[in-house]
Order: sequence, then structure tokens, then C-alpha cells
Amino acid sequence: MQDETKETDGSLLGDPGHTPPGKKGHVKWQKPRLTRKALLNCCLVKRILSRAAPQGSDTSDSDLELSSVRHQPEGLDQLQELTKFTKKELQSLYRGFKNECPSGLVDEDTFKLIYAQFFPQGDASMYAHFLFNAFDVDRNGAICFEDFVVGLSILLRGTVHEKLNWAFNLYDINKDGYITKEEMLAIMKSIYDMMGRYTYPIVRDDAPVEHVEKFFQKMDRNRDGVVTIEEFLETCQKDENIMSSMQLFENVI
Repeated sequence: MQDETKETDGSLLGDPGHTPPGKKGHVKWQKPRLTRKALLNCCLVKRILSRAAPQGSDTSDSDLELSSVRHQPEGLDQLQELTKFTKKELQSLYRGFKNECPSGLVDEDTFKLIYAQFFPQGDASMYAHFLFNAFDVDRNGAICFEDFVVGLSILLRGTVHEKLNWAFNLYDINKDGYITKEEMLAIMKSIYDMMGRYTYPIVRDDAPVEHVEKFFQKMDRNRDGVVTIEEFLETCQKDENIMSSMQLFENVI
């Protein structure tokens, strides 16, 4: 009789062209304990909203102004134009952001601390580092409220094209306009590290490498060793499995 605790890759990031785990021989498969629902309960948005004061408790928030903060955010009208959030949503997000970050700015250490609290079973430091850099569009070492809500709007309500552009920027660690295998592997390893060892099926150590190889086989059309934004967009939009894996980013912000 075969061992039903055999390691599998867990399919945390999708598995292009792979047979569904439940159909692999006699290996018993169960959903990872860190499900989509669980991830949605551990996202940065919930942390920010949980820190929001009750509606109407601070009338100074109505126009997103606070004299004591070091960084003054854009006005509400401007942010409505830049995002797909309503006025009430922006007010609620700002209250939570202000309470979490009284200075009006989030530095990388604070970002890492938040993610460490969300994912205590793993090491979220590297993923938090990469995600911080993706939100920090000005590359000034701090995320202001505008950076936060603009990025959040893309991830939650953006078009497929906008979301994929954001994902490409995340993978493109050195921001040179190309994704290398090393960059993609670094991102995927950071996600596996963040999930920790408490998933079932057990995640194999070589699973991130396998995923990167499979993704690159599909994305690197001209076999030059890098993926351009054009290759990334074209491949992702044509491959449902890759698109499913891209959706993970919506659940771990």
C-alpha cells in the first residue's frame, strides 16, 4: 500500500499544464490548510480597516486632512479620480491607515512587522520586502496613503491588464524592464517561505524551482533568458493556469 503522506508540491502558485493532485495515482490529496478564505482573513486591507475608527468619530477625516501627520495625503477628489474606490471607502481606508501609521508614512520595517503578525507560521520578511518595493512607486523608502490606495485599487478593482502590469513590476525586482529566472524564483520562494511548513500536502523544497521552469517555458517566447512585459502579458492572458496563479497576489496583500 502506498504512503498517503507522500510529499507533493501543494500547488500553492498554480501548476501550468499539471494534472490535478486529486487525480495522481493513489495519493490522497487534501486542500492546503492555508486556503483562499484563510488568506483573505490575513490581508493588509483587513489590518488597515480593523484600525479604522467608527464612522463619524472624526469629522476631520472627511477631507483626508490631519494637521499632525508628517505627510499630507492628496484630497479626496483627487484620490477618487486616481482609484476605483468610493468616497466612503477612501475615508474608511484612511482612518485605518492613519491609526496604523500616525506619521502618514509606512516604512519597510513596519511593513515587515505587519506581515510577520499575519503569517507567524512562516517567514514573511522577504515577501514583505518585495511587496513593499512594489507599492513604493517613488522608491523613496516609504509608502504614503496615495501609494497604498492606488496600488490597492489596481489589485482589487483594476482591469486584467492593470493587474498583470502590477504583477510584472513585482517580479521585476531591479526594475530594468525584464524578469529573469532568478527574480521570479526569489518571489516564489518568498511566498513559499511565508506560507511556512504547515500546509498539506507538504510542499517540496524544489517546488518553486519547478514552477519557475514551467512558467519560463511558456513566457520566454524567444528563448533569450528573460521575459519582457509584452511576453508576460500575452502569455498570462492566454493561459488560464497562469492567470489563476497570478490571483494569489490579491489574497496576500
